[in-house]
Amino acid sequence: MSRVLVTGSTGYVGSRLVPVLLEAGHEVVAATRDESALEAYPWGAQVEARRFDITDEDLVARAVEGVDAVVYLVHSMASGEFVRKDREAAERVARAAAAAGVGRVVYLSGLIPPGELSDHLRSRAEVEQVFLDGEVPATVLRAAMVVGSGSTSFELLRRLSDRLPVMPVPAWMRNKLQPVSVEDVVTVLAAALEGEPRNRAYDLGADEVLSYPDLLGRYAKVAGLRRWRPLVPGVPMWVVGRASALLTGMPRGTVVALAESLSHDMVCGEDDVRRDLVPGHQFLSLDEAIARSLGTSGGTSRVGDVQAAAPTDPA
Repeated sequence: MSRVLVTGSTGYVGSRLVPVLLEAGHEVVAATRDESALEAYPWGAQVEARRFDITDEDLVARAVEGVDAVVYLVHSMASGEFVRKDREAAERVARAAAAAGVGRVVYLSGLIPPGELSDHLRSRAEVEQVFLDGEVPATVLRAAMVVGSGSTSFELLRRLSDRLPVMPVPAWMRNKLQPVSVEDVVTVLAAALEGEPRNRAYDLGADEVLSYPDLLGRYAKVAGLRRWRPLVPGVPMWVVGRASALLTGMPRGTVVALAESLSHDMVCGEDDVRRDLVPGHQFLSLDEAIARSLGTSGGTSRVGDVQAAAPTDPA
């Protein structure tokens, strides 16, 4: 078993990953800006808290001391100049991990399509390259939309679907995507800490590929909603992002970045993760992932239903 530093431990994915790691027998070091914040989590007393600020070189260096692995779950796309900030943050962690003799880094990234990238995807690509080029072996997991209550992309889908009986869909949003449940993301993150370190990226998606309009339709069906989704040509990307942020009440920078990503096909180019990290694992179906995220079906994971909402989820 390993001693694992989880950055973003109180975030959406991190707060669900920590109890899985503890159950697997790992010692967890939870990186956080505010150590008292861990008291809100059922696992807070079972981890070592370390104060962490990704912009502070000294705090980063102290956080990685004495750990075997770093799980990197930090993103700053909601703030200004997030591309540069994300890259510089990753560089600090990569340098500190190498200096401290860390054995591996695991980074949750996004699917990287070919061609010109949005700032959101370019940031993910730059960060993963920092880790893959570093001295410490890095396993990069590239996920598209993460389905689960509290996930930013899922909450955007949910709020738009719930609030708009008629939802015009720009024609450029007919690209394909391959969603994956947060339960599966957490399972694969934990698996990446086992065995020999691998210095490579893996695409991570469940079994189904569909268009964004089809995804809206599947959500509506599972949620028991009747919605009309006419395709509308000529709607600029920036209009979609800002209008979606206004309608959902979510941060504009985050929503605009996610909307830009929908102009690409977000589909796995390979499925080696199933062979190398989780052989024999059965991924949740899309309908089951949505239903459990909405609390409309039974079934729980081994540490509670990570698909469902938690009181400590980020607002």
